[in-house]
Amino acid sequence: MTTSDPHALYPFRAIVDAPKIEWPNGARVAVWVIPNVEHFHIESGPGAPDVRNYSRRDYGNRVGIWRIMDVLGKHGVRGSVMLNGEVGLHYPRIMKAMIDLDWELLGHGLTNSSMLTGLSREAERKVISETKDIIESHGLKMKGWLGPGLTETFNTPDLLREAGVEYVADWVNDDLPYRMNNGLYSIPYSIELNDMPLFNNPSISIVDFERRIRDSFDVLYEEGADNARVMAIALHPFLIGAAHRIRYLDRALQYIAGHDKVWFATGAEIVSAYAAQTAGA
Repeated sequence: MTTSDPHALYPFRAIVDAPKIEWPNGARVAVWVIPNVEHFHIESGPGAPDVRNYSRRDYGNRVGIWRIMDVLGKHGVRGSVMLNGEVGLHYPRIMKAMIDLDWELLGHGLTNSSMLTGLSREAERKVISETKDIIESHGLKMKGWLGPGLTETFNTPDLLREAGVEYVADWVNDDLPYRMNNGLYSIPYSIELNDMPLFNNPSISIVDFERRIRDSFDVLYEEGADNARVMAIALHPFLIGAAHRIRYLDRALQYIAGHDKVWFATGAEIVSAYAAQTAGA
C-alpha cells in the first residue's frame, strides 16, 4: 500500500500500552550493536575525485572494522551489519571475516553515495533486489534493511515486503519493535546513539559518547523492569574505529555487560522474539 500518510503505514502505540515482552533469560534490555559497513564512490559529488572524504571512509574498511571486530568479540557480541551491497563486490576479505564471526548482514542499499529519495518504483526495486542478491550469494538471508542515510520513498515498505524482507530500521520512533500494517516489522534503531551524526557537525566528544551510551542504558534497564526494551548502538568503522575512540566503545560495552539482565542479540533475533510473543496482535 503506497501512501504518503505514516498513520496508514503503522498504528500509533504509546509505549505504556505496549504488549508485555520477555526477552530470553529474563533480560530487561535487548542490545544490538550495528556496524555500518559501507562503500563510497570517489567520483561522487563536486570536486571529484574526492580523495579526502573517500580515503577517510576507506580507513574504516582497511583499519576501523578490524578494531570493532576485536572489541565486539571480546564481549561476545555478534554484529548486525548495515551492509552496502557493493561491499560484497569489492571487499571479499571483510565479507569472509563477518561471515566467519556469524554476524547478521542487513541490506543498506548498494552504496552510501546514493540515497533512495527520488527513485522511481522500478529503480528502487532494482537497488533492493541487487543488494539482496549480493548478500544471499554469500549464503545468508537478507532479513533486515536500513536505507542509505535512513532514506525511503513512499514505495519502500511495500517493496521490502515484496523482496521478502522481514524488518526495517529506518523508523527511529520507539524502544520496542512493532508491526507495520503491511506485515513488515520496525525495530528500534538510533540517531541518538549513532556516531555518524554525533561525531560530525556539531561534534560531541568521545567521552560524551560513552556517557550517552551508559546513561541511555541505565534508563532503559530501569524501565525494563516493567517491560522489556531495545537499545541500538549504531557505529561506523571510520569513526568509532579510529585509534582515539575505539577504547571508549570497549568501556561502554563492558559497562553494559556488567549487568546480568542484558541480552546482546542481532536484529533478527530481537524481531523473532518479539513476533513470537505478539503473533496475531
